[in-house]
Amino acid sequence: MEGMRAVTDVEGVGPQVASRLKALGILNEIDLLFHRPLRYEDRTRITPMNRVRPETRAQIEGRVMHQEVVQRRRRMLLVTLADDSGQVTLRYFRFYPSQRRMFQVGNRIRCFGEVRFGPQGFEMAHPECRVIGDDASEPLPKHLTPIYPVTQGLARATLTRVIDQAVERVGRGRLGLADPLDGMEGLGALVQAILTIHRPGPGEDLDALVDGHHPAVRRLAIEELLAHHLALARLNRARARQRALKLGSGEALRDRLLERIGFTPTGAQRRVSEEILADLQSDRPMRRLLQGDVGSGKTLVAANALLAAAASGRQAAIVAPTEILAEQHFNTFTEWLEPLGLNLVWLAGKVKGKARRQALEALAGQADIAIGTHALFQEGVEFRDLALVVVDEQHRFGVHQRLALAAKGSSGDQIPHQLVMTATPIPRTLAMTAYAGLDVSVIDELPPGRKPVTTVAISQGRREEIVERMRRTLSEGKQAYWVCPLIEESDLLEARAAESTAEELGQALPGFSVGLVHGRMKPAEKQQVMARFSAGDIDLLVATTVIEVGVDVPNASVMMIENAERLGLSQLHQLRGRVGRGSAQAACVLIYKAPLGDTARARLEVMRETTDGFIIAEKDLELRGPGEVLGTRQTGMLRFRVADLGRDAELLEPVKTLAGRLDREGADVIIERWIGEAEQFVDV
Repeated sequence: MEGMRAVTDVEGVGPQVASRLKALGILNEIDLLFHRPLRYEDRTRITPMNRVRPETRAQIEGRVMHQEVVQRRRRMLLVTLADDSGQVTLRYFRFYPSQRRMFQVGNRIRCFGEVRFGPQGFEMAHPECRVIGDDASEPLPKHLTPIYPVTQGLARATLTRVIDQAVERVGRGRLGLADPLDGMEGLGALVQAILTIHRPGPGEDLDALVDGHHPAVRRLAIEELLAHHLALARLNRARARQRALKLGSGEALRDRLLERIGFTPTGAQRRVSEEILADLQSDRPMRRLLQGDVGSGKTLVAANALLAAAASGRQAAIVAPTEILAEQHFNTFTEWLEPLGLNLVWLAGKVKGKARRQALEALAGQADIAIGTHALFQEGVEFRDLALVVVDEQHRFGVHQRLALAAKGSSGDQIPHQLVMTATPIPRTLAMTAYAGLDVSVIDELPPGRKPVTTVAISQGRREEIVERMRRTLSEGKQAYWVCPLIEESDLLEARAAESTAEELGQALPGFSVGLVHGRMKPAEKQQVMARFSAGDIDLLVATTVIEVGVDVPNASVMMIENAERLGLSQLHQLRGRVGRGSAQAACVLIYKAPLGDTARARLEVMRETTDGFIIAEKDLELRGPGEVLGTRQTGMLRFRVADLGRDAELLEPVKTLAGRLDREGADVIIERWIGEAEQFVDV
């Protein structure tokens, strides 16, 4: 394509570097060109040493006047560098024999680094330096130096060298990039935009380049958004040829269910159920995203959809990301649906031997509804007649898993209806683009009697007061959670933190039962603890974020979250949603470690001010960006390399205009360039 090479064909890229580049999403030269710098450094000029200023980055050049190794609190190398105007001290806390040789007295050295004011005047700590020949003829760069984001095990110098080769080929016309958009709607040339991003001149607006508002960045962003728009349109045309089984409404079963459980659906639940049932009664496959804030009643809506399939003599499956949540669904639906005469089957990783064989036989035979984890995706699991797939907390599943389950009910152009649910509200801008292939339903009303959770933020320094507050809560017969989120990127360290917290609270709260659940426990152990907590045998549950989603214990009315400043808004909101599920007034206490940064302070303020999940999601998008909001696990999401859905929302309308002006050949070029083989996975 377009004379493009794989990264393995680029000089200096062996298997190990290629593996590291793949972790950054870089597989070919085009990917290298779309890897944007984090920031830029100005190495186009030499700053005289008497003109350097503290807390700025500068490039200096001079001769080594003196070097010595001194022993202060620790061993360090000090080098005195001078030019005609003054001198600067170079300070190295870690150094090698090769550096001492480089800094021989009399050598001419060029250095770049951050200037600070030290005991001996202006100095630089660990600057980048190299020897310059005596004729000082080494030319200065004509453009600013880009600093690229890297991944573990990949040196920034290596990545820069590899990207430079691709940029050089573009600049010389050796990597020909077809440009279907050149001149359209006032857009500049693609090649010039790429060169500006990677090699900006000293006069360019660096702030605009970094924050994405520069015309060069917007030129690439609009093409990337266009690629996704075109791919989705193409996918939707293909989907228009697909068919699904028409299902009945299941009205009689739904009426019997409501009579049994004594619920009165909210207006929002009724509206959303009608939207879903209308989809199911069509031969056009339903692809609907159901958004509902924590506690809004998505489970009842899902039950209505399952009943529509069962009433039509077809099978339905509901899959959840964790065994805790899946088993909770199984218990709820067993209680609700078995008395209606339906046959439910449970399948998870821990179902082994004879129980597994019986489950598989039931799925291939008389089962009406399957409930489980990703075990339902596995080979060897066959359904008799799968007509509906419900995926709960869909952002926890990779696209390949969702494809695998949908394939269980596919035959030719006929595929199952799909309902994906999330309790993580998605900002409208993200939903419009990231989930453009889905119809969206929103439950925007909580059941009557639910009281908003009171939220307060308290410093870790008041721990005794916090524990005393917990004692009073438990003395009133209420239950509570105490959550210890991830402190390091390690399940083991997280588990140890939770274990020590449980031990500490057990000693501080004699007379009360303290339970523990964390990610390193076996599923059966976790489920046993959760069952005891649900039954009221445990007063205080110390947990990691494994209880973030779906756990429902109405008597739990207090949520303590340690290290709350480390979590994103949506995760804090999910955890807070575990309480306030009964009629009692509930509280959430955000325990933070002072001092707070600006972003952490803003997050905690938002949590105190509102319980509206959609307001929180919009603020989360503003504070963290779409990649973080949607979560790293959302591998089914299209990955944006240059565009930012929060920043570039205003480009979505121009993209539609451009799409209408492109011919098929131009559309093919843009889709292939930005998405390639990923097109088949768009929003499945």
